[in-house]
Amino acid sequence: MARLFEYQGKTIIEDAGISVPRSEVISTADEAQKAAERIGFPVVLKSQVWVTGRASAGGISFAESQDDVFAHATRMLGALVKGQQVLKLLIEEKLDIASEYFLGMTIDDVRKRPVMMLSTRGGTGIEEIALKWPESIARMHLCPDRDIYDFEARDMLRRVGIRGVEQKKLIPIIMAFWAAARKYEARSAEINPLVQTKDGRFMAADCRMTIDDYAEFRHTDRGIEIAREFDRPATSLERIAYGIEAGDYRGTFYFFQMTRDFEKGEGVIGFHGAGGGGSMMSMDALLKRGYKLANFCDTSGNPPSSKVYRAARIILAQKNIDGYFASGSGVASQEQFHSARGLVKAFAEEGLSAPAVIRLGGNAEEVAIEILRRFSAYWPAPLEAYGKDDSPEFCAERLSVLLEKPDIASEWKRFDFPSSVSYSFRTITGRVDFDHERCLKCEEKPCIDACAKQILKLTDGVPRLAIAEDAAAKGRCTECLACELECHLLGNRGIKIELPISGLDDEAAS
Repeated sequence: MARLFEYQGKTIIEDAGISVPRSEVISTADEAQKAAERIGFPVVLKSQVWVTGRASAGGISFAESQDDVFAHATRMLGALVKGQQVLKLLIEEKLDIASEYFLGMTIDDVRKRPVMMLSTRGGTGIEEIALKWPESIARMHLCPDRDIYDFEARDMLRRVGIRGVEQKKLIPIIMAFWAAARKYEARSAEINPLVQTKDGRFMAADCRMTIDDYAEFRHTDRGIEIAREFDRPATSLERIAYGIEAGDYRGTFYFFQMTRDFEKGEGVIGFHGAGGGGSMMSMDALLKRGYKLANFCDTSGNPPSSKVYRAARIILAQKNIDGYFASGSGVASQEQFHSARGLVKAFAEEGLSAPAVIRLGGNAEEVAIEILRRFSAYWPAPLEAYGKDDSPEFCAERLSVLLEKPDIASEWKRFDFPSSVSYSFRTITGRVDFDHERCLKCEEKPCIDACAKQILKLTDGVPRLAIAEDAAAKGRCTECLACELECHLLGNRGIKIELPISGLDDEAAS
């Protein structure tokens, strides 16, 4: 789910009409001093990281002077708070707090409705508070298609003993909070603590909001970088992967890095799944053998070969992986030869240098396995392919055998792409280039027979589109990659399919 943090959520809360402390976001100690001077002392320095419980982890400090601000900011910036590096701080006025409350909403999976929670005990550890002092918490299930009525907010406050002036002040805050959560289609949101100052004001001292992944496109003004349920900022590879998914509706592609900054020989495997349940079983088979996972990846829902190719390229871009393991449900309805061709193109272009075991169970799995075996001479590392009758545990065992004594070839076949382009057409996410001089010298013309959609035809002895160019660009060319692969294996290597991956070349060079 897309996350909004304090300095972004602050705008949402303010726009809703809820007061917040004066604050600024900074990234250097000098900026911290200037911000503190503008805000006025005393101030609070809050690490901007995607975790809760920052205070106990050294992520919150108080300052009474410019020297204090500089010292705290210098110490906090760049430090780790619960495993996350602090790159920004929120400099905020310190409030003179009389009492703290918790106000939050989430989705009740049982009732399948939003539920709001109010507690007279705010601060960290709301879960423990609910167990120790259940009388301090009131809950109210909400109607997602309307605002909260005044009497509903009043009843909620009454149940935790809030009456009189405080009740009158909190009713509009509760109503505004739910209105903001509805406006941004939040899966969860909280103000914790919602504080009452000693002069009687109520202010949101800390807030968090999680927007539903599938609603993110309606809220581009929020600057959400990646609509995924991460508990940390996205890595560069995750951003690249999300760009592919966001730009190609065909099938599913999910990529999440689990282990980073590892060395060769640590038993770290690049994982490529297909389907949630089967992928989990396959990951367990690796973990039981003591391997670590560099990533989780899922390409399912009948993705085209081009999408599987991009997924494999991103997995391989993780430097120093010791093996590549692809395994899904084993009974997938999608044609497995599409996945096989995507893997072949990625492995051949990158020169797969780590042993791989590929389990492609499902429709036409025999064809998929044969494709992988036919092209096995196009990369240096050993690769074994299996189908649905071979369990994830068996396939994980085979990977262990390959990793014990990896037989990496010093020389192997490479794709010989044409150096000149005499004809090309656009596809939905790429481009197909032809060197017709090579095509004229090709006797077999395997690209024509390989094109299952029959969008290619021979014209004057060379392949050309049999359909309009705009039709190919809108999806009639399904990017199955068959023409390119068969051309390299049986033809005169006159075809190259360009499938750009924005940002990946820069990542590889870094």
